[in-house]
Amino acid sequence: MPTPDPTFAERTRGARKILVVDLGFLGDSVHLIPACWELKRNYPQAELHTLSATVGSEVLRMVPCVDQAWAYPLSNPSPPWWKHLDILRALRRERFDVALSFSGGDRPVYVTALCGARHTLAHNSGRKHFYNPWLVQHWIPQRSRELPVYEQRRQMLVAAGFTLEPTRFDLRLPPDALNWARTFVDTPAIHLSPNASSPQKEWPLENWQEFIPKLAAATGRCLIATGDGSPRERQRLEALAQSFSSAQFRVVPDRLPLPRLAALLQGCAVHVGADSGVTHLAGALGTPTVTAYREYEGRQEWQPPGSGHTQEVVECACIRQTQPDCLAGQRANCLGRISADTLVRRVQQVLSRH
Repeated sequence: MPTPDPTFAERTRGARKILVVDLGFLGDSVHLIPACWELKRNYPQAELHTLSATVGSEVLRMVPCVDQAWAYPLSNPSPPWWKHLDILRALRRERFDVALSFSGGDRPVYVTALCGARHTLAHNSGRKHFYNPWLVQHWIPQRSRELPVYEQRRQMLVAAGFTLEPTRFDLRLPPDALNWARTFVDTPAIHLSPNASSPQKEWPLENWQEFIPKLAAATGRCLIATGDGSPRERQRLEALAQSFSSAQFRVVPDRLPLPRLAALLQGCAVHVGADSGVTHLAGALGTPTVTAYREYEGRQEWQPPGSGHTQEVVECACIRQTQPDCLAGQRANCLGRISADTLVRRVQQVLSRH
């Protein structure tokens, strides 16, 4: 693997068009934002483009330093790479001077290599192939996983010769989204996100059903639950609505556009949820968070840092099992050990500090 080039930033200082390739979803794209600000500051004359999953592009369009946020449609499982040759052809027509990949995953590296940029840089995050030096010219060794993911990406830039200023997210929310949020709820509410990308990351439904009425009684605040609009998440939200029918509790079964969700989160007193992208979005917007986590390797690099964010963490036996019981039962047994009373206390503590 080639050694990192600390002169990369200086040698490419005259670049007029930059592409950042990061095909992650909501949380990954949120963690990309601080590095985008640093790139724009180091290349003030250049257009900054990003390429991410569709939901990521919705977030990045709210970042003023991003000139164009391209969407790369992904699903689970991911489609074969040749399904999006039209996007690759469009990227090549842009004639990028610099292309960077912060994730180091196979698909982002391939796209970085094929976009036609004159100078390429990638993060060596552990997926080593003998052909990597032929695809991307310069590689940065993996940064310390004790740092938040967004800071790892910023430190990758340092290793390539870029200078840094204090971390910033600074999303610019559309006025119509802000007006909608003010109309939707007129007092600082508590936002609830009961769902995640996998049932193994979710606080079980029966815990939420016990928690919501207790939280409503303890805080007196309006509680708002949202999801991504998928059938599974809608089913969970509908079950919560049926278990606690109160004007104090509002459920949004349909997927909110990202600007509206962001505006809603920004106006809330606290966000309570699972290990999901919505937690990262709330943190980027400055909204305090309370999150139920199972313990796993690398958890700390993903959890929101700072005193405004609280985590309730439990040991997880599934991490060491090839066929975990939780996977078969579609229920996180470890997270089920976190009591409703415990999370109510956590929320009260956050509200008292902020």
